[in-house]
Amino acid sequence: MAAVRYRRFLKLCEEWPVDETRRGRDLGSFLRQRVAQVFREGENTQIQDPEVCDQMYESLNRINSSYYKEKYPRLQDTSFTEITAEEYRMVLATDNLKQMDESNKGMWKRLLEKFNTKPPQDGAKE
Repeated sequence: MAAVRYRRFLKLCEEWPVDETRRGRDLGSFLRQRVAQVFREGENTQIQDPEVCDQMYESLNRINSSYYKEKYPRLQDTSFTEITAEEYRMVLATDNLKQMDESNKGMWKRLLEKFNTKPPQDGAKE
């Protein structure tokens, strides 16, 4: 039975999209890492709680297949802010978040970072 569960999770990982704009924060990447952790031994992995494993698979599969999006259709494609999902995607991209973080630093902090010329510490004291 573990082999069947393993194959189902592998198929889900193949189908789940990976968003390259969210490096290190993407659900698809996290899912792949987690499946690799849980199924370390591949098809020979012993599942401690098969019911929980099956429930998790079913939940992830419903999210991936847009079950809830179709069951509860939205009246509009925007939120209360009138921003579309594509605009949110652009704002939440890792590169944009880094730029916003950099621009939110105060002038003093930027000057300290720019002029802080401490030599790299090798762990050896002179």
